[in-house]
Amino acid sequence: MSILGRVSLCLLLAATPGQAQEMPSPGVMSGAAGAFLSARVAVSDNDFAQIAASHDRLLEADPDNPGFLELSMQGHLLSGNFDRAAERAAQIVAQEGRSSTASLVLQADAFKRGAYDVALGALEDGQLTGPLTDPMAQAWAELGRGSMSDALAAFDEVIAEREELAPFALYFKALAFAYVGDLERAEALLTGEAEGPIGLTRRGVIAHISILSQLGRMEDALALTDAMFGANPDEDVAYLRAALEEGRAIPFDTITSARDGMAETYFMLASALPAEANDWLPLVYAQLALALRPDHGDAILLTGQILERAGQYALADAVYDSMSPDSPQYLGAQLGKANALARSGEVSAAIDSLRELVQEKPDSVLVYSALGDLLRREEQFAEAEAAYSNALGLLDTVEDRHWVLIYTRAIALERMGEWERAEPEFRRALEFVPDEPQVLNYLGYSLIDKGLKLDEALGMIERAVEAEPDSGYIVDSLGWAFYRLGRYDEAVPVMERAVELMPTDPILNDHLGDVYWAVGREREARFQWQRALSFAPHPDLDVDLVRRKIEEGKIPPEAMTDSQ
Repeated sequence: MSILGRVSLCLLLAATPGQAQEMPSPGVMSGAAGAFLSARVAVSDNDFAQIAASHDRLLEADPDNPGFLELSMQGHLLSGNFDRAAERAAQIVAQEGRSSTASLVLQADAFKRGAYDVALGALEDGQLTGPLTDPMAQAWAELGRGSMSDALAAFDEVIAEREELAPFALYFKALAFAYVGDLERAEALLTGEAEGPIGLTRRGVIAHISILSQLGRMEDALALTDAMFGANPDEDVAYLRAALEEGRAIPFDTITSARDGMAETYFMLASALPAEANDWLPLVYAQLALALRPDHGDAILLTGQILERAGQYALADAVYDSMSPDSPQYLGAQLGKANALARSGEVSAAIDSLRELVQEKPDSVLVYSALGDLLRREEQFAEAEAAYSNALGLLDTVEDRHWVLIYTRAIALERMGEWERAEPEFRRALEFVPDEPQVLNYLGYSLIDKGLKLDEALGMIERAVEAEPDSGYIVDSLGWAFYRLGRYDEAVPVMERAVELMPTDPILNDHLGDVYWAVGREREARFQWQRALSFAPHPDLDVDLVRRKIEEGKIPPEAMTDSQ
């Protein structure tokens, strides 16, 4: 388990959505049955606004129900209504309820109001929130009160006593030094050479670049920018690089107050915790970060993305809309809005919005790339290829990180039937990432399917399987390669493993049926083909062909020979 995985187990002790709610009395239920059922459905659907509304209605009938209070608070928090969440948290604590979520909300509320004594008093009273948030709250609150020495003592205690949390505390300590103007000590900490290693995030690297420029070390700042982001950075970094080339110092604004420091703590947790289905914890921290710092561009983007994954597209759209047009991350928010539109089913509107964005930002690699991805998913391959080509044409230098653009363009060409143009592009991508399993698999599978360069193709797929042995698609490619080469006995266990990994994929079940038929297991073959039909439709599944195989069987291909 990762450091943050171990930490996260201790973070929320309160009842969480999905656990049993405290049932109201029969008398209350008779008047609130609809709200109760609505609340249950809202929890199941991750409908955070409805969770809040339903439990608010339930509380009108049963105002002291701790389960309803908890879920009302969480619904308001997760849907971005922090002030109402804070009111519910205060009610829970007043009832002497044990809810680390309520303590966390009240902790953030104290920082939002600049009530640093209140935040410290809550810690002294045992209102604990987590192994990282509690000591960081103490440190930032002390800094907010004007005591840098006490703040440093709090940071140093974590660094000395909690090895797994030391890199985070060192990062926040560096930000604190920069905030009070001690840029030299901040920079020394960020290098990892002063007190120990710090695994800097993208945001941390930008803070380091800003500090170097403030120290007048423009060449070092530019070198760090190029090393981390390349000579063709995305738009939100390009303006930094332009300023450095002109010799202009970049203002340090990663934190501008103790409140910002606590927001940064919440954001760090939100971005570092694994994003798992029905796990609301990353969103809790992301919304807390925004409550303390509404203009936190990275928190806006992260919150929008988490809400998209939860299927809450209207909430995601509202969060993206909170990004200021003057922000260097405004383009990222607009791309997020388009993605949310597409995921909500309004694909045509999403494509139109990206085309409009292309007109506004004709020099944006990101916009053309996003447009290409969406068009490719909609099987508009010629238009997708054109978008990818435009994106690549904007690059002065194609760098390793651009391999995805080359790869996706190659996919579009292959799907257009232009293999002679596609193959060199796949190989070009491999020049940048020789061991990338997705590229190895796609190119190897395509070659096998076309009967070309068979030994090389099989080697590519075997390397891909070695890199990602639990990828059903890649394992399927290896089994299909054996089948196409006439090595049927070898294909059987590999294809069975692929279907075990992805049991409801119609293509994999169809392939397993073909393999079974080739080794004489005809009844099992027909069963797999029937399963493939039950999981249809699929854009690459020929349903009529599968039905004919069920009726007539299948003649296995002769073992292929290399035609090139």
